[in-house]
Amino acid sequence: MIKGVIFDMDGVLVDNRDAHIEAFEIICRKYGVPFDREKFMPSFGMTNDLILERLMPEVIRRTDWRQIAREKEETYREIFERTIAPTRGLVDFLRALKADGFLVGLGSSGNTPNVNFVLERCGIAKYFDAIANGDMISRGKPDPEVYLLAVRKLGLAPAECIVAEDAPVGIEAARRAGMSVIGVATTFRREDLSDYDLLIDDFTQIGPQQIRALKAQSLSCPGNGLEPSPSPTTAVFSSVHRGGSVDGVRIPWPPTHAAGASPSCFFCL
Repeated sequence: MIKGVIFDMDGVLVDNRDAHIEAFEIICRKYGVPFDREKFMPSFGMTNDLILERLMPEVIRRTDWRQIAREKEETYREIFERTIAPTRGLVDFLRALKADGFLVGLGSSGNTPNVNFVLERCGIAKYFDAIANGDMISRGKPDPEVYLLAVRKLGLAPAECIVAEDAPVGIEAARRAGMSVIGVATTFRREDLSDYDLLIDDFTQIGPQQIRALKAQSLSCPGNGLEPSPSPTTAVFSSVHRGGSVDGVRIPWPPTHAAGASPSCFFCL
């Protein structure tokens, strides 16, 4: 049974991809390194030490990466200060989760100042029961450490949690932790994401009822860590999104996988 929802931060709570890219571009120029977007994008969601190792390996051999990371994050916050806002539907979704009795956690590669910056400026800190961030772990995503820490802080088992993630490395981390996954197509295109249980464009397309249903629907989906439930012949969602919203849709059991979804995905919102 799903009892907790754990959110990544960057690209999930806020759509800050462009602010991070601009900050890395500035830092690369400062240290005389061309910014390689193609090299950077697969690392989105990782901790700064891993990203900087990709972008400027020679520089961090002679300069403490922590200093460069501090400069980058200060630059990022200055840039994002002007436009920071919660992602579409997030606040209503958080309210609905709390009203429905879910525990809510955060599992982010971001450092403490960045996490506090987002939670405070967006006015959403009150919704979170537990926070795990990049300053609390020794191994960044795709290692599952940050999500395992978050689930321990919530007092739940991994199989009782679902993670909202926008990046392939974060989805891998959640899967390695034994958790279900909501893919959020903000930072990456839908076709660039895989191995999720649910796929959404934003949080207006999901509510607690879909998460409750996931618990019942996932018995034949291998690798999601959920226990089998009684086998209903159909499942009913009040609002289903598959490129558009359809009310009262009845979904036959077993469901048909959406194009591009992984075999472990039971339904793509």
